[in-house]
Amino acid sequence: MKYYLETLGCPKNLVDAHGMARLLKQIGHQPVEDPGQAQVLIVNTCGFVEDARAESLEELRELAGGKRQDQLLIAAGCLSQRWGQALIKEVPGIDALLGTRRWTEIGALIEDLWTGRGWRRKSSLARLGDPLLMADEDRLRVAQQGSTAYLKIADGCSAPCAFCAIPLIKGPAASRPAQAVVEDAVDLVGQGVREIILIAQDTTAYGRDRGEQDALPVLLQDILAAASGLYWLRLMYAYPGHVSARLIEVMAGSPRVCHYLDLPLQHAHPDTLRRMRRPAHMKRTRHLISDLRAAMPDLALRTSFIVGYPGETEQEFETLLSFVEEARFDRVGVFVYSPEEGTPALDLPHPVPEEVKEERFDRLMALQQQISLEINQAQIGRVLDVLVEGQGDGLGIGRSYRDAPEIDGMVLLPADVPVGEIVPVHITGAMEYDLVGEVAH
Repeated sequence: MKYYLETLGCPKNLVDAHGMARLLKQIGHQPVEDPGQAQVLIVNTCGFVEDARAESLEELRELAGGKRQDQLLIAAGCLSQRWGQALIKEVPGIDALLGTRRWTEIGALIEDLWTGRGWRRKSSLARLGDPLLMADEDRLRVAQQGSTAYLKIADGCSAPCAFCAIPLIKGPAASRPAQAVVEDAVDLVGQGVREIILIAQDTTAYGRDRGEQDALPVLLQDILAAASGLYWLRLMYAYPGHVSARLIEVMAGSPRVCHYLDLPLQHAHPDTLRRMRRPAHMKRTRHLISDLRAAMPDLALRTSFIVGYPGETEQEFETLLSFVEEARFDRVGVFVYSPEEGTPALDLPHPVPEEVKEERFDRLMALQQQISLEINQAQIGRVLDVLVEGQGDGLGIGRSYRDAPEIDGMVLLPADVPVGEIVPVHITGAMEYDLVGEVAH
């Protein structure tokens, strides 16, 4: 049977989609790039914020609108888990729902649908329910893209953030067995992967669901020891309250661990952070940033902030601006607050008007763009190792250790550099987000 699979949202969704594709291949199904050639249409949806939900609904409606009588449409992932049967009412052409931690049942679901093809039109299947437990044989939670691969080390989240629906969608944190993660890393390196990016809703919470308070540094060391051919190991999604002195020591102690950290802070005013149910001790946050940069002077530090959170005053926002100017992050993602059903923030008073949210977004982005430009200009003259990922418009395109895929900048090179290789690059120019360089000889 032929299937078409579209995945939306974050790298964690991408890992799940690749897992579905591997399972379908094992039982003989074939992927196609044209929905018209498929018997089964699968959309791995995102339901995190309003824009993501809108994108997922648009994709589902487009496929449902053009679906033939001999085709099945399955909505998998976050939006399916969050909306349940309401999603089928929203998009009547959906034949089945598949929840966030039951994607491993994709093959059985298709078999059930196809076997009951004559009557499932009136009684669509839904596999949501309780999350599946991670077992010792839990392997291959990866998504490979060229010479880079995402490797998921945990699912779910147990953080109490008032604005976030992820715990409602994904359930509590569940860490994968360390041995399975390490074996995945070894397999990836054996397939030619040069960079592995560890992902979870909170990578620094790894092992805490099993009573292990600082398991991530040990996992990093185990991966480095077993996957000797790995060039870069990158960390994403680190909760500020969980970054330990041992983790900093391990990151600083190995040249194969990228001196890069994604540390979402969300705000800088203690009152806003308390309403967010986030770590609000800014003195501690400043000490953490100082400790990270002292251990790794070349650290590329990325963070994200939410503007327009309920009750955010102009004074609170000005505090955020001052902090960004003081901290001088290499990369900053800015999000406009979006009310999410079922979250504690939905009941907070004093919503910020939409025009004020947008104006604050623009002010913060303008400040960070200038900071990013100045930091990038300071890279001119350096020689950075660059992983070459593609070519186009007469240029080669790659990333240094300072850049995570898709969310950060690029390094632009002459077009004759080999794709998939890591080459030394002399940086000759800088823009707000990207660098320009030439291969160093």
